[in-house]
Amino acid sequence: MHWQLLAVLSLFCQTLVLTVAVRKRSESWRQDCRSCQECSKENGCLRCSERLFLFLNRDGMSHHGSCLHSCPSGHFGLRGKDLNRCMKCKAPECERCFNKDFCTKCKGGYLLFKGKCFKSCPEGTFPQSTDCVEGCVFRVFGVWGEWSPCQHNGLSCGVRWGQQSRTLELSSNTPDQTEALCPPQTESRKCRMKKRCPKDKRTNERRKERRRAQKMLKLSLVTEPPWGM
Repeated sequence: MHWQLLAVLSLFCQTLVLTVAVRKRSESWRQDCRSCQECSKENGCLRCSERLFLFLNRDGMSHHGSCLHSCPSGHFGLRGKDLNRCMKCKAPECERCFNKDFCTKCKGGYLLFKGKCFKSCPEGTFPQSTDCVEGCVFRVFGVWGEWSPCQHNGLSCGVRWGQQSRTLELSSNTPDQTEALCPPQTESRKCRMKKRCPKDKRTNERRKERRRAQKMLKLSLVTEPPWGM
């Protein structure tokens, strides 16, 4: 009699545990399916609203889908005509990416340069925060020099527009190897030149004087009476 009672109690407990587990799975399924347009008990979300991204989380040999406002680390959002998906970045060291081949942020211990992650910066680039930058990081300590005279093909006047340039002068507080790391940096701009050179001005004044003299001579010839009258 006691054995029968124990068997009944054991069966009742197993049924109760199974019922609770099924209920938990059912509640979990309902929660997972809140943001879904289509959902299944086995695989979670199958389709999301047009503003959300479908993220498939691998669970052994199966995938469990969920609808997210933004994709998790190591993934990027790919919008499609019928469905938006979270796609995995190709590089494992990539934390965020614009597409599968172009990283926008690297994981800790890596530096970003032109969409890729590096343990150390490529030759000709320098580490700055979480990126590798082209040029020299010590330029932030530099001061721009004075603009050069405005010239055009070696001329300083006689044309309307010319070019002038200036050089970035690095501070004396930067490290000794700065000059080797930082090649000279210059910038140029368009500038207005003196349209007429001083010599041209003198020549023009002489021309005006000659024209004035010629005009006076003509007037005198016209007003002077003919000879013999």
